[in-house]
Amino acid sequence: MNDVATTLAAPEWAASAREHAERADALTAGRRARAAVGQTHPVDDFLFTYYSYKPGLLRRWHPGAGVLLEDAGEARAAWRWYRVDGRHAIVDHESFAREKSLLLTGVGRILRGTRSRRAQFGCFGLHEWAMVYRQSAHRHPAPLRLGQADTDGVVEAHQLGCTHVDAFRFFTPEAVPRNRLPLDREQQPATEQPGCLHANMDLYKWAVKLGPLVPGRLLLDCFELARDIRELDMRASPYDLTEWGYAPVTIESADGKAEYVAHQRAFAERAEALRQELIGVVDGVAGTSPRV
Repeated sequence: MNDVATTLAAPEWAASAREHAERADALTAGRRARAAVGQTHPVDDFLFTYYSYKPGLLRRWHPGAGVLLEDAGEARAAWRWYRVDGRHAIVDHESFAREKSLLLTGVGRILRGTRSRRAQFGCFGLHEWAMVYRQSAHRHPAPLRLGQADTDGVVEAHQLGCTHVDAFRFFTPEAVPRNRLPLDREQQPATEQPGCLHANMDLYKWAVKLGPLVPGRLLLDCFELARDIRELDMRASPYDLTEWGYAPVTIESADGKAEYVAHQRAFAERAEALRQELIGVVDGVAGTSPRV
């Protein structure tokens, strides 16, 4: 195993795996408890339904590429994307890169493209408002805190500036032409920008897709960021979630806009460091740093 950069003795990596599982369990405790009794939560369950990744996935610790796990041969022999040599095991990043070359290229382009742009902080979370614009049926059961007519009025009083295709695709037909730019999947690497809540939430998705290449700590950091972003996303939405304990961020007011942007900037700072780490994972496996 000549691609080893770091070696972890069995007690070291076993402790890391145990601590990782404990952290993951704490992060997913609410979801698991609700699922056991058939309950749902409009905010906390989003990351498990929209991204379709189960809590158990977060418990599985990986050291990342280039880390040899001593005495892990038997424990990791059946794990995909691992190479076992006698008693030891290491992430088989070369096989992953061969079989997932299109994934690595695509994720790398989106991450680098997003990083290369200036962050925009003028959307005010209006994507959620555009998803209910002039519609009597809504995606969430919570009531609109301003009612339908005033909610529509908020949309009409602003220029929609969504830059994230996976938010834009849920716009109502009436809201689509109100967006500053039409968005499509092909142009995603050229339109995403680092101030976008959903682009930063998606770092969790990219971390999952990169599988064992991503160290466990980085995966859970991305999940925690996405969880925190989701709370702001819904607090700034048109829905009334006070019964769930969420005070609204009233983006229809000047004070609410200022509050939203302050949170948005803080999330962008957190995301910047995580995005750079994920780019490092992609580039480290590919062996190059291709341009967008």
